[in-house]
Order: sequence, then C-alpha cells, then structure tokens
Amino acid sequence: MSKKTVRWGVLATGGIASSFTADLLAMRETDGAEVVAVASRTTATAKAFADRFGIPRAYGSWAELATDEDVDVVYVAGPHSAHRVAAGMCLEAGRAVLCEKAFTLNSREAEELVAVARRHDRFLMEGMWMYCNPVVRRLVELVRDGAVGEVRTVHADFGLAGPFAPEHRLRDRALGGGALLDLGVYPVSFAHLLLGEPDRVQADALLSPEGVDLNTGMLLGWDSGATALLSCSITADTPITAAVTGTKGRIELGRGFFYPDRFVLHREGAEPEEFTAGVDSRHSLQYEAAEVMRCLRAGEKESPLVPLDGSLAVMRTLDAVRDRIGVRYPGDDNWTPASSR
Repeated sequence: MSKKTVRWGVLATGGIASSFTADLLAMRETDGAEVVAVASRTTATAKAFADRFGIPRAYGSWAELATDEDVDVVYVAGPHSAHRVAAGMCLEAGRAVLCEKAFTLNSREAEELVAVARRHDRFLMEGMWMYCNPVVRRLVELVRDGAVGEVRTVHADFGLAGPFAPEHRLRDRALGGGALLDLGVYPVSFAHLLLGEPDRVQADALLSPEGVDLNTGMLLGWDSGATALLSCSITADTPITAAVTGTKGRIELGRGFFYPDRFVLHREGAEPEEFTAGVDSRHSLQYEAAEVMRCLRAGEKESPLVPLDGSLAVMRTLDAVRDRIGVRYPGDDNWTPASSR
C-alpha cells in the first residue's frame, strides 16, 4: 500500500457512525483507512456494531477507546451534548479527533475543546463534510475569484418533515435537540464559508413544549452589506437548496446542497454553466475522512479546509441564534450567549 495506514476508532454506533464507517471501509485499499476499534456505552452495542462491520475490537466505554494506543484518530459521532467530554477525553489520551457537527453545545465548550487540542498538540477537526466536498471547494474558488461579483445574498435551508415524537433525540433538550444544531448548522456554515462571521444576527422560531426549536428562521448581516437568509426545520420538508448571489451573477446548488455533485453558475448575458467534479454524492463522507488522513500524514494539527477558528465562529453564531429564540440546554451552565453580536 502506497499510503501509510491510518487506524480509526469510532466512538458511538448510531446512523452517522454507520455511514462514516462504511465509507472508511470502502477507502481501505485506495486511501489506507483501517477501522480497528469501536466504543459505545455498552459492550453489547459495541460488539454488535463491530460484528456488522468486521471491526477487531469493541469497547463498552469511551475511555477504553481513548487509551487504545493502536488508534491514530477517533471519530466522535455521539450527540452534541457528549462532544465536549468524549472528544476531550480522546485528545487528552493522545488521540487525534474528528468530531461531528455541531461541534459542541455552545461556543464555551468549543473553546475548551480547541484549547485541549492545542495544549496537547493534537489534531482536531469538526466533521463539516460539506467544506471538504470538491464541488463546494470549486464553488468557493469561483466566488473568491469574482465569478459572481461582490456577494450580496446567501440563501440556504434544511428541513425534515417529521413528525418526531417528544422522546426522539431531535426533540430531547438534554441531548441538544432541535432543528438548529442538527440541521441549521449546515445553512449557517455555508454562509460562514462564503462571508465569514456575521456582524449582526436576527432569528425567530417555533419552540416545542420541551423547549427546543422546531422551525427557525435566521437573518445574518455583514457590514459589507451582504445578508444571509437561512432556515431549518424538523416539521417541514424544505427544498434543502442553497444559492449565493452577487453583483455579477449567482450560483445555485440543488437539493442536498451540503453534499452536492454539481452546481450551476448564472451570469448576465451568458448561458448557465454547470460545474461537476466527478463527485459520488452518496459517499461524500469520504472527502472529510481523506482530508483528516492527509493532515495526519503531513503532521498538521488542523485542517485548512475546516479550520478550528472557523468552527468557533460558527458556534458563536449558533449561540447568538439560540439567544434570540430562547433555547437553552442543561449543558449551558455558565454559558454566556453571544447576545452582543
């Protein structure tokens, strides 16, 4: 094998962990990915996952995975409420970490996690796979090269119809439930990718009896005059599309904008241009895995595609949105929302 093998551990056994593990296994021969261990809260659950994917070791605690010296990097795939503890444990034990989005419950936890990584000189990256997608990367290049002129508006939405029962994790306040952290992080991150951290944040939402957001609209503003109109929902099947419009044109991404295989550039006086990059959108998680392994082989402590300062900025914006709509989680003790933004 031409590439040095990178040995992965998987922390949690839910749906996204299954998808990511399947993509890693498909990368073994071509990219040198190997899944060597999995951990869950119970040995039985970890063993069932290990048997399903042919993983050698199954642990009934996160600490056992964190201290496994045969693991190079841990993929943290549990609920948002567990990210700070789980990822921090792995970093302190010497493991590199890819941590699912939303990065943490709030910006305070995110800052703590980044501080742990930097103190221990360990690699850490948020699992914002959209940023690693070659089609999205090409879109960003075009925007930065002035293909649409000066950016004026960004539109993006992500909504699921549900309905989700009160006991579902998406409505579980203790787990950081609601539309914003699970789905809204994509539209917010898309706007950040193109415009950076906003100067102003406005938001409104429909809240559940449990106190999580069911349907949220956001208006972000920049001193440049640009605005972003974003929404997320766990009560409505929205288009799940995105667009960026500038003074000279616009770029449109179709349904599933955060794992695209193409986009269309519209410019005045010209025929629409379709851009593709040979992307297999069904396995887009491979692109973030490949970026993690590239960084580890190069000795980099964070990814230039998903920089930690960018992840912190997104968390500050999510904090500001929650402050506006009145959503707080049990893990928000000592949390000061970014209400001054």
